[in-house]
Amino acid sequence: MKNLKSELPIAAALVALGLGFALEHGAIEHGGGALWGLLLVILAAIIGVAFRIAHHAEVLAVRFGEPYGTLILTLAAVSVEVVILVVLLTGDPNPTLARDTVFSAVMFDINGILGLAAIVGGLKHGSAKYNVDSANSFIAMLIVALGIGMFIPDFVPGEKWQIYSVFSIGIMAVMYMGFLRLQTVEHRTFFEYSSETDKEVHDEAHSPNALHIGIMIGAIVLVGLLSEILSVLLDAGLAGSGLPKSIPAVLVALISASPEILTALKAAQQDRMQTTINIALGASLATVLLTLPVIEAIALFNGERIVMALTPVQGGMLLLTFVTVMNNLHDGETNAIEGISHFALFAAFIALVTMGLI
Repeated sequence: MKNLKSELPIAAALVALGLGFALEHGAIEHGGGALWGLLLVILAAIIGVAFRIAHHAEVLAVRFGEPYGTLILTLAAVSVEVVILVVLLTGDPNPTLARDTVFSAVMFDINGILGLAAIVGGLKHGSAKYNVDSANSFIAMLIVALGIGMFIPDFVPGEKWQIYSVFSIGIMAVMYMGFLRLQTVEHRTFFEYSSETDKEVHDEAHSPNALHIGIMIGAIVLVGLLSEILSVLLDAGLAGSGLPKSIPAVLVALISASPEILTALKAAQQDRMQTTINIALGASLATVLLTLPVIEAIALFNGERIVMALTPVQGGMLLLTFVTVMNNLHDGETNAIEGISHFALFAAFIALVTMGLI
């Protein structure tokens, strides 16, 4: 009974799905409060389901331990992100949606999650320690992945984009499979750090792994169905509204990052900064190496190039972010001052979004 009650967000999301299908056309016709009210209900339902997906991933994470734990968490979050993104791409044409989503996800993961967690952990524990080899490994892979996927495309001529897309898909698959192997086998110790204050997340000991996996898969499908309604409502709401065009991308990043933020903050409070590092940087890497190939594959299938090259503002924000993260994550310790520097960049990202510059 307790386990059933904990799945109320999924039940509520099923109700919201029914309401969405029933009221979608009426809300679009009336517009205004009816449209945005239904949109908020659907968005809340998706976030609620995302939290349940993260919970089941977290239970599996505890059982499998590091680095498999945060790997499961990040893959679950990225799966939600990819599903929503693919559905939104079937709506009104938005050639920059994929680029803006990946960029927003990196801002949320590195500057948002890492910044808040470092502040929380620093204020409670002073300096929080982690394995510096993990940060170096993540950053090295992230710089190359973002360079291949989002910097170089700016210099690829229109008649050659298909060739480069095929190369991009292949090399990112090789990078992710290679990193996955090294993270879980040869260099597994890079992503582990033990301390006397480590605490385990509550584990539902009597529930089988297959149950958690089954609920996760079903919940991801539910997110896809809800995203269909969200896409239609967003297109109608943003049409002629004057709101920033990057709002859908930011919403996708927010949905996937919300559960990770809470998990990372909980880990920081418990002085488990290694888990926070794995979540923040691991989610960013998984977003780039898994989302971009899927989007590129869709573009190849449709025969229509999508815009992956960063704008000057986005490129500048990424440059500042990586200069900051390389400076902060070089000694195996974080503190609140380093957290503030990341959070300031996150605040700048939000400000640029509200001004329509991203």
